[in-house]
Amino acid sequence: MTGYGKAEAILEHGKLTVEFRSVNGKNADIAIKSSLLPKDREIQVRKAIAEKLTRGSIDMFLTWEPNAASGAAAINSGLALEYFRQLKNLTCEMGSPNVGFDKISAAILACNIAKMPEVMESGRKEVITEENWPVVEKAINEALEAIDKYRAEEGVSLYKDVSSRVSKILSLYDRVEELEPERVQATRERILKAAEELKLKLDSERFEQEMLFYLEKNDINEEKVRLRQHCKYFMDTIDTESCPGKKLGFIIQEMGREINTTGSKANHAEIQKLVVQMKDELEKIREQSMNIL
Repeated sequence: MTGYGKAEAILEHGKLTVEFRSVNGKNADIAIKSSLLPKDREIQVRKAIAEKLTRGSIDMFLTWEPNAASGAAAINSGLALEYFRQLKNLTCEMGSPNVGFDKISAAILACNIAKMPEVMESGRKEVITEENWPVVEKAINEALEAIDKYRAEEGVSLYKDVSSRVSKILSLYDRVEELEPERVQATRERILKAAEELKLKLDSERFEQEMLFYLEKNDINEEKVRLRQHCKYFMDTIDTESCPGKKLGFIIQEMGREINTTGSKANHAEIQKLVVQMKDELEKIREQSMNIL
């Protein structure tokens, strides 16, 4: 679900940049981090984001770069002239009725008048309007396409990674199977050695019965079958479903259960090592699955 997308809209008074950034999330958690988007367009934009990106913690940014002319402050000439008339009248009342202004004096006075309240009006204009909305909407859709493409490219590498790890788990379990006869023999020898040390005389028939009971109790055939089925289901799900992320999480839990049960029944050092390796691979699959839609 991690991704980034960017697009630009060239408007009459400047350039609007649209950016999307997303990270992992269970649902579509959308944050529009800009005051430029009109409130009456927000629901429409949120719906478009949710439909395109489905899940993730998604941030939308709008950045405005005005043209030099449109960004410049405008002079309220009417107010400036009114200040000038008042200043002129004030000089007359102060006893200088014939006061005159040369070019330098007029320029100085104009600069001072420009500093008076509301003489300089902000050049800021409404960025997104009804007239330019189609251009802005096009840029939003292009940015969404860009982040979706980014996610798709990341998905290819994710697929390769998790599928290789599933194959690794299956190959590790094949090695567990190879060690099964050795495990049975090791168990038999361990019991016989313990009886010998305790100087116990074992009844051969009873011993075989106990061995069968012990081996049946610690048989991992069920776990082997279920784990392989879960691995197959995992790959079928990731291959066929458009948004398999949540389902994969449940399958991973089941895979972990079978691996843990194998470890608890193993009673064999080499098998235990293989179980640890399988757990490590599964944990990496779990981490990667958090980034799958």
